[in-house]
Amino acid sequence: MRELVFLLEEASAKAMLESLLPRILDPQIVPRLIPFEGKQDLEKQMVKRLRHYLNPHARFIVMRDQDSHADCKALKRFLVKQCRDAGKDAVTLVRIACRELEAFYLADLAAVEVGLEVRGLVRHQQKAKFRRPDLLGSPSAELEELIKRRYQKVSGSRQIGQYLDSENVRSDSFRNLISGIRRLEHQLLKIPD
Repeated sequence: MRELVFLLEEASAKAMLESLLPRILDPQIVPRLIPFEGKQDLEKQMVKRLRHYLNPHARFIVMRDQDSHADCKALKRFLVKQCRDAGKDAVTLVRIACRELEAFYLADLAAVEVGLEVRGLVRHQQKAKFRRPDLLGSPSAELEELIKRRYQKVSGSRQIGQYLDSENVRSDSFRNLISGIRRLEHQLLKIPD
């Protein structure tokens, strides 16, 4: 089975991917989304989950928020080391959402406007902070302020994910996630039936 497995920090990332992946993944690829209960739970369990995953052809993406971690590269090195400890580093990519998942949404205010049915958001896209939302300290607070506190993490992520533009380049971390998905999809499609 051509399986792309996501180990996710939280349920909101799962909700976003459930809406996004059917639009961008080849139908031959089966996505499996495994949410954890926060970053500590993800980091505590990921080695065991990766090591004991039964499908030898599976590819993996570990995805977590940077949050207040000062050094994004050090965080990624730590997670890559855990993948290596599990013996799955050759088939696993680590993707960090700069600060928070909501940076992906602020990079695509058209998706937020349609998904959450909030008018007039697109006009804010040219403001400096929404052109490079990965640089924001608290994207979730910015999103809540922008839409007047009508955002709920899981349901909002599901609604916005339906409309996210996979070609959007305003968030480097979103672009890196999409390119990683495409790279692993390409590897999976090369596996003979």
